[in-house]
Amino acid sequence: MGDPAGIGPEICIKACLDASVQAVCRPLVIGCPARLAQAAEVLGLDVPILQVARPEEMTDNPRQIAVYDIGINCGDIAWGQVQKKAGLAAYTAVEKAVRLAQSGQVQATVTAPLNKEALHLAGIPFPGHTEIYAHLTGTRDFAMMLADGDLRVIHVSTHVSLREACDRATRARVLRTIQLAYEALKQMGIEDPVIGVAGLNPHAGENGLFGREELDEIIPAIQDANALGIHAVGPVPPDTVFAKAIGGAYDMVVAMYHDQGHIPVKVKGFQMDKKTGAFTSVRGINMTLGLPIIRVSVDHGTAFDQAGKGTASDESLREALYLAARFAGGRA
Repeated sequence: MGDPAGIGPEICIKACLDASVQAVCRPLVIGCPARLAQAAEVLGLDVPILQVARPEEMTDNPRQIAVYDIGINCGDIAWGQVQKKAGLAAYTAVEKAVRLAQSGQVQATVTAPLNKEALHLAGIPFPGHTEIYAHLTGTRDFAMMLADGDLRVIHVSTHVSLREACDRATRARVLRTIQLAYEALKQMGIEDPVIGVAGLNPHAGENGLFGREELDEIIPAIQDANALGIHAVGPVPPDTVFAKAIGGAYDMVVAMYHDQGHIPVKVKGFQMDKKTGAFTSVRGINMTLGLPIIRVSVDHGTAFDQAGKGTASDESLREALYLAARFAGGRA
């Protein structure tokens, strides 16, 4: 359900009632039944909330929201504010979702947005979903993938300083990221995937003029991947690699750091109304690769300014649900 003070409860209601979502999966919300009932009221919907103790207690009623109760009553949480209780509820929902997936009771997990400040107020020492999932599953090799349609981007590093991101662009880490991209694309049903690898420096280093990371780390990693039978190309200058991917040259791009990969995906998927300053479209998903379970997420935040108003778009959440169902089918 995400942070109960944000738009998570509302977009969960919208997405779970969507016929296109119901056509590919049976959604079960992990969260607070009282908060979801409030979200339905905000949306002006008369929706039955079915509280279940086990996923098999769900019904086939398409107009009913099935909820696995996290045991924290969020009915008294204010909309649109950073709160300790909300951070604890968001973390508890993630933890329960992970345990359900690990035990095989659900085939995939999809996360609505949480708030990092609220997490920290609750004493949760993680910067976000990715690190929580890695901790709970004991995963050391993992990477973040963003996608909007056929533009897919995987990151060598994410939530670290730019200085540290440069240090993390090592031969071993770049190779492992290429491998994770290849495994994910194969699981999606792409038979012979082509992976474009971005350079770290402007013009991909210009043969050492603007830095040696490409020569010393990235090119050897690409050669290692090719030797393993992976069709990896690069390093491609960062200012052109994403345009080439949108044009169909690559099935996924390996970005070297957070903003290098996030900016092109969000420029493609986010659209803002010039007059109102409000986003009219928020597309794109976030997926953690390398985990023993499936985790896909929306590619936006808690949007506290919209919470409790019934105006938030569930577009990204629906995309996340579609992709989670596709991966679940591939893994099956």
